[in-house]
Amino acid sequence: MSQFKMPLNGAFFGKDVAPRAMVKLAMGFGLSATLLTSGCATQNIQAYQNTTPTLDMHEFFSGQIDGWGMFQGRNGEVKKRFYVDIDATHEGDNVIVLDEKFDWADGTKSQRIWRLTKQMDGSWKGTAGDVIGEATGEVVGNTLHWNYVLELPVEDKTYKVNFDDWMYLINDDVMLNRSVMKKFGVELGSVTLSMHRNNK
Repeated sequence: MSQFKMPLNGAFFGKDVAPRAMVKLAMGFGLSATLLTSGCATQNIQAYQNTTPTLDMHEFFSGQIDGWGMFQGRNGEVKKRFYVDIDATHEGDNVIVLDEKFDWADGTKSQRIWRLTKQMDGSWKGTAGDVIGEATGEVVGNTLHWNYVLELPVEDKTYKVNFDDWMYLINDDVMLNRSVMKKFGVELGSVTLSMHRNNK
């Protein structure tokens, strides 16, 4: 089956694959994206101002983190499942490095390394190998919101795909993440990820 690489998020895609139908879907909807996306609403992160527990990035992303996730197409069908082992380390007070190793249900393995840097205004920026420019993030209450663009190789071409990534701290050791992938403003699918700090 012809497939294309789909990197993760963080929330955290690792490099893996999705069916050719996803590519055709992206290209087909691209011509009429403005008609299909009018009226779409997005979350306002300020709505989480008073939510607890308050997310401390350095505290949660420290040490070993286990994650279990899945990629779903636009119709909700599960296309891919994975386990991710995250090694979170710090470089000084403002930099977090996430070394993510993925085991996919189809037997493939992959790796991605994120470098997250806290800014003077409290926001965050992130880089990874196939992120175009920088990811931008904001923390409010128990919530982290990321926006970034990834380069996705599809056969002999590379496409720029937008990710809208929301991460919610449930308790001190559990974070839930939902990331929506779009091309030309049209949703192609989403990733759900449950991350658990390993305090053993």
